[in-house]
Amino acid sequence: MALSKDRLERLISHSTDIVVATDSKGMVTYYNDGAKRSLGYTPSEILGKFVAQVYPDLDEAKRVMRAMRDPGYGGREVIETFETTFLSKAGERIPVAISGAIYYDERGAEDGTIGFAKDLREIRRKDQLATLGEVAVGLSHEINNPLAVLLNQVELLERDIEALAGERDIAVEVERLYAMRREVSRISDILARLGEMVETEQYETIEYIGPTRMIDLRKEQQPLPPADPRLRGLRILVADDDPGICRTLEEILEAEGCVVETACDGAEALQRIETKRFDLVLTDVVMPNMDGHELYCALRARYPEVPVLMMTAFHYDKDHIIKRSRMKGL
Repeated sequence: MALSKDRLERLISHSTDIVVATDSKGMVTYYNDGAKRSLGYTPSEILGKFVAQVYPDLDEAKRVMRAMRDPGYGGREVIETFETTFLSKAGERIPVAISGAIYYDERGAEDGTIGFAKDLREIRRKDQLATLGEVAVGLSHEINNPLAVLLNQVELLERDIEALAGERDIAVEVERLYAMRREVSRISDILARLGEMVETEQYETIEYIGPTRMIDLRKEQQPLPPADPRLRGLRILVADDDPGICRTLEEILEAEGCVVETACDGAEALQRIETKRFDLVLTDVVMPNMDGHELYCALRARYPEVPVLMMTAFHYDKDHIIKRSRMKGL
């Protein structure tokens, strides 16, 4: 079946590409649905207007017009996949590839132009994802092996520390080794997140410095369960020498409606309690200056009404701090 003029016009009208035609003076005479979707202008806002309105500036519009008259871009009066930039009504710069031609009237005089522009954003996004995939594979290969070596060495180091260090010293050293394991795990999570972005073809960018943006590799936060109404308004003091632990607990408890303050050790926690009222003290076991047991004993003597919860990152208690505290009523 021959393609009629009417059918061809309907196809062009509903094309997803941006199709724009101008008269000999550069005024827009045709503007299809694809152009409306991509550029945001309604036909009444663009028809009869100078075509430079869809470009970032007049110089870019003139560059395209010169290319149409340059035989080096597809032939005389024709351009093929010429890359330029359009500017949407919302101010977004849209990379496009134009294929178009100059057309003439019966006397052979230039009568206008028509251009078919392909929006390159999705194509470039897929190119970026392909590059991201290559980066992810390379990073995983080059980083995972050294990470495994680091973990093995940490394991061996922990055994040596257990054999050589005293009971008092080992708790501090093991905590440092735990921090090393935690950071290695963080790096592994980032690599896994990068691979997941490639597989799902979904990623987001966040602001970095000034106009520079970077891919957001942070782990997606899972929704928290509903807050326990019994916690709302409780004043809680968190004592831990790890700033990351303090910050995390603060965020979790504040999400539950608690009022939270933090201290870097038992001595600072005791100073806070002497000046403010707290409903609960949540303390680490191993801390410098004053450990969890010493803090508990001081609180039991001075403020016996304040409940104390102890926590530790270890499955054993080499200094018997928890046991000794429980013997005193913890």
